[in-house]
Amino acid sequence: MPLTKDQRILLFTNLARAMAVDRMMMRVIRAGRMVGFYHEGGVALAPGVAAGSFLRKDDAMWPHYRAHSLAHTISKGLDVKHYVAEHMGRETGCCKGRSSFHLSYPGDHVFGASGNIGANFPLCVGYGFAAKYKNAGQIVVNCSGDGSYGEGRAHEAMLMSSLWQLPVIFWCENNGIAQHSTLASLFPGDRISALAAGYKIPSIVVDGQDLFACGEAALQAIEHVRGGKGPMFVELLTLRSQEHNVGGLNNDGPTPRDQALMDQWKTEKDPLRLAEVVLLKDKVLTQKDVERIKQEAEREADAMEAFSDASPKAMPSVESLMSAVYAA
Repeated sequence: MPLTKDQRILLFTNLARAMAVDRMMMRVIRAGRMVGFYHEGGVALAPGVAAGSFLRKDDAMWPHYRAHSLAHTISKGLDVKHYVAEHMGRETGCCKGRSSFHLSYPGDHVFGASGNIGANFPLCVGYGFAAKYKNAGQIVVNCSGDGSYGEGRAHEAMLMSSLWQLPVIFWCENNGIAQHSTLASLFPGDRISALAAGYKIPSIVVDGQDLFACGEAALQAIEHVRGGKGPMFVELLTLRSQEHNVGGLNNDGPTPRDQALMDQWKTEKDPLRLAEVVLLKDKVLTQKDVERIKQEAEREADAMEAFSDASPKAMPSVESLMSAVYAA
């Protein structure tokens, strides 16, 4: 589905914002100011931006954990400064500094994030069923990596979504490696989307480094599921140009990945730079426009960092911790 000029600018702006925040988060964790982990986004943020940019507020989303969902949530319109504060263990965090990087924005229909890979699949079926039952045009976007499709819950979710013709988008951000296991060692084929055919779910595969191809795929999938045609599967072929989590090993099994290739990806496969070239060539933006968008994104990221730094550190009592776990 062709993008309008405004849609292309929106995608570019949201990607600039997401990448600026990702760099800021890397500064924070490297300075020892983050209370938990961080999984750098790097050059893999275009799929998340596309997933969130064209959704309604009442559309439900379970975002992918790469860059801790920042591309998805920023693009959906969430005020993520509270999520940044959560990473820094602050009372102003979206979970009051108790969770490290597990977010919850129920008012924006973004429900939780789990370290349990594939936990979101059955939940998306439930919300998809509710959306269809209410018949209000709401859709559900289930974002995950390639590694999630080794989970039985993924197959159950696709089966039930297809049988019941639920408005669920299966948004697979395939970066070819799940922690230290390559796709070839986990899946007997080249494309995860091949699974969708077994459940009679239509699928498309796009270049996850091409921001505008990702955006077109998102619009096509949104139109399909919101139109009552049942689920759709979108596979976005992206890249992880660094270790799984900051400070961890960047291995393929026991073997270190090729650092020269990683560095090449960072320069030649940067989705923001690739999108910038297209926008300038097509005269959608001028170089001055591009620099303004990037500078505004950096200022936004700096403001989030300053907000977190100025917020009180979370020092919860035992009573307050227990009250958040157990029901009376």
